[in-house]
Amino acid sequence: MYPNNIGPNLALDETSLSNGELYTFLTNKDKGGKKGTIVGVFKGTKADNIISLIKTHIPVELRNIVKEVTLDMAGSMNLIVKKCFLRAEATTDRFHVQQLANDAVQELRIKYRWVILKLENKAYKEAKAKGKDYKIETFENGDTIKQLMTRSRFALFKSKEKWTDAQTYRASILFERYPGIQRAYQLSDGLRKIYNQDLDPNTARLKLAHWFDEIEKAGMDSFNAIKKTFEVHHKQIVNYFISRSTNAFAESFNAKVKDFRRSLRGVVDVDFFLFRLTKIFA
Repeated sequence: MYPNNIGPNLALDETSLSNGELYTFLTNKDKGGKKGTIVGVFKGTKADNIISLIKTHIPVELRNIVKEVTLDMAGSMNLIVKKCFLRAEATTDRFHVQQLANDAVQELRIKYRWVILKLENKAYKEAKAKGKDYKIETFENGDTIKQLMTRSRFALFKSKEKWTDAQTYRASILFERYPGIQRAYQLSDGLRKIYNQDLDPNTARLKLAHWFDEIEKAGMDSFNAIKKTFEVHHKQIVNYFISRSTNAFAESFNAKVKDFRRSLRGVVDVDFFLFRLTKIFA
């Protein structure tokens, strides 16, 4: 731990160093990923252990300097901020929230894809039993229905303004055939549009509430995880609109750690790896 590296804007995230073992990194965003970035590295993600170490090794007057901590939606991360940094706001990273909406769309797409595969297999067997050739349905853009489902994946992650002509045409075919996917995409894109607007927290809270109502009206099982997330992390999600802070710095720093690990061809001795890492970044 490096108490003197603390600053008003921190990031909290986890990363794997070796064999899937997770370590929690507390970093100073104002240091730009250079010397003085690492405030603390903790083995594991258990909140109680990390809280105890932070309180023991970082004086309260230094902890009170912190104004904001960006993090993902892990409950342990929220608890760490709540217990250790009493004057700081916890801000949930917008991209983790958006990813939940994207995943809900993809979950529905995959569900339909499995139904299509089963129906195609059944139709193929029936045609074979009757001694007939099985004809695969092909759309005007040349996609079969399986290809349509597979090739639509990347377009559904993006706003329609960023679609290519081919993606736009493919999406029109997909949405006409499967309006449920269109509705799910519209909900996901609606959240993206809220985040992309320059809103004050009160206006954002109102727009998110309306969006949440739309989710409930849609009644889609794939969006159930989002309901729970908004109930648990509502305040931290809205905090994004105060200073529009994300956890991109933490993700970028994780990439630096992984690049360093790759340059050493993996981690054999974790203690020595952390020693070298902190020499550079702490």
